[in-house]
Amino acid sequence: MTEIIVVTNQKGGVGKTSTTSALASGLADNGYRVLAIDMDPQGNLGFCLGAEIENSPTVYELMKGVLPIEKIIQRNNGIDIIPSNIMLSSAEHEFNKVGRELLLKNAIASALPDYDFILIDTPPALNILTVNAYTAATSLIIPMVPEILSLLGIAQLRETIDLVQKVYNPSIKVFGILLNKYDKRRLLTREVAEMAETIAKELNTIVFETKIRSSVAVAEAPAHGESIYTYATKSNSANDYRDFVKELLRQKGMN
Repeated sequence: MTEIIVVTNQKGGVGKTSTTSALASGLADNGYRVLAIDMDPQGNLGFCLGAEIENSPTVYELMKGVLPIEKIIQRNNGIDIIPSNIMLSSAEHEFNKVGRELLLKNAIASALPDYDFILIDTPPALNILTVNAYTAATSLIIPMVPEILSLLGIAQLRETIDLVQKVYNPSIKVFGILLNKYDKRRLLTREVAEMAETIAKELNTIVFETKIRSSVAVAEAPAHGESIYTYATKSNSANDYRDFVKELLRQKGMN
């Protein structure tokens, strides 16, 4: 069965795209067949993974149904990619017909046998794009940073998850909460980590054992057209993301 993992948090700046990109590269490096889908109109995931985002078809054309998925997928460094761009920002108004919550799920259905993992990056908003991602997903990963506002974002996310479970996707579950920009020396970091454990229990999930430490290399790697693993192979973030990939595979019973 294909694992469809959505990386989500309505709060921006929590490392959704960095996490999705690192997971995609890490899983591909471990020999898994990976499709990465960018559902954010900013198009950052496609850029991070080296996709062409301006002059090629994107997830916008996929959801509109004007092109089949095989005509939209790009391939780079062993990862299949469906990019996004600013055209997707019109989705809330343009995708207004009955069943619009199922557009992504239906569009990728034929490709599921080709992949072990489909990873979906979402915008920092709870809109029709996020709901489409949740409807297609088997599980969610919620990245957060050690800040109070990041915790509030997770609390508000719960309502959308509940709605999708009741109406569109009863099998969706929260796989876990991932702490990014982690610095155990800071008091606030430790306090927020404890609160995250409480929220995780309310969501019937876990806080991942792996914590991702801050590193400027995470921001620099995409500009050099490399993954965090090749750009700064010995950095804290590269080591942490390697550990996170191992933890994910272990939790999924795949390693």
